[in-house]
Amino acid sequence: MKPVNFNTNAWVKIALINFLLVALAGILLRYKINFSLPFINQKYLLHGHSHFAFVGWVSLSLMALMVNYLIKSDVKINFKKYKWILIANTITAYGMLIAFIIQGYALFSITFSTLSIFVSYTFIYSYWKDLKQVKDTFAVHIWFKTALIIWGISSIGAFSLAYLMAKHITNQDLYFAAIYFFLHFQYNGWFLFVCLGLFFSYLKNTNSLPALIFNKRIYLLLAITVAPSYFLSIMWLKIPVYMYWLAAISGVIQLFMIYYIVKLVREIIAIKISISPLTKFLWSLSGFALILKIVLQSLSVFPYLAQFAFSFRPIVIGYLHLSFLGVISFFILGYINEVLRRSNLSLNKFGVWILVFAVIFQEVILMSQGLEVLNKQAIPYAPKWLFLSAILIGSGLFLIAYKFIKLKKNVDFADKIAN
Repeated sequence: MKPVNFNTNAWVKIALINFLLVALAGILLRYKINFSLPFINQKYLLHGHSHFAFVGWVSLSLMALMVNYLIKSDVKINFKKYKWILIANTITAYGMLIAFIIQGYALFSITFSTLSIFVSYTFIYSYWKDLKQVKDTFAVHIWFKTALIIWGISSIGAFSLAYLMAKHITNQDLYFAAIYFFLHFQYNGWFLFVCLGLFFSYLKNTNSLPALIFNKRIYLLLAITVAPSYFLSIMWLKIPVYMYWLAAISGVIQLFMIYYIVKLVREIIAIKISISPLTKFLWSLSGFALILKIVLQSLSVFPYLAQFAFSFRPIVIGYLHLSFLGVISFFILGYINEVLRRSNLSLNKFGVWILVFAVIFQEVILMSQGLEVLNKQAIPYAPKWLFLSAILIGSGLFLIAYKFIKLKKNVDFADKIAN
């Protein structure tokens, strides 16, 4: 393989540093809830925290791993353009983080948000064109292509939200509909489809026939439900009857996907694929979180439950963190660890254990706060426990990022793990 002008190892390091910064912002958010911090605006910091998490951690790491897939495929293209695309993405991520913290939704934050969307369009166009040069023998490319399409679609929500803010339109229904549109197609489209594409590209190397079968079935179920399942996120609105039934049908179809996910896991265990215990642990947690997310999302088809969930902030935050940390971040960390295993290395195991414990602990506390709505006793001192969990998440990520950055050996991401 000829040298390329793209260093996946370096970009993964940057993404992990960004993930740590996301956690530090989370610690500040939890600190301000418990103690005085007058010079920081809670709402502004929250916007910076969430936007940086999406662009600076998840999108950056997924783009780097997708480009790495092209590198492993020995495509004859100039990879230098991807270096500049990821640099631009990183600049917009930091621009949003700083601008949102200082001024909230205003000129500079909206400008950087808009620029990040145009950067995503550039990546979508370039990657789609270059992916055509790779022979797809395992139906992997359909995951990446669908992810790119949905990524573009998700920007409609971002532009709608920016318009509402710029025009000072205070209709809360429109505001939350735009937010959930963006979140839905990011979490359930762009993020999830890339992760599953990377996962099945890994299984491709095992020549697993069951994996090929379940690959197509899981893709079909996800692809046909990703759009109508958005209506599950806005069931608290007075939506037309046909939207309700589309949401209900998509919820039921997604429940069938759980069956195929479980079958796939059993088949993988049966053929005894060589995966490091730490990767298996992280991917198992990611799979369990995905199943739990599907169940919770499907339950929102019941109007009472939807109203209950979406009207209570801790439950919404818990669901979003379940997707962001439990499904997506655990998968990415597991994938990185599997690459490290090829070089007889691994992520910091103690850091991973701290992170996993803290995430589970945080989810339990957040969901338990829902008991307050049911007039039952919630966990005492929940805000302080959540502050502690945020500190533990940051501590675990610090150990993980520090060890990866200090590795003396340059990890070869161009290994056969995903080709």
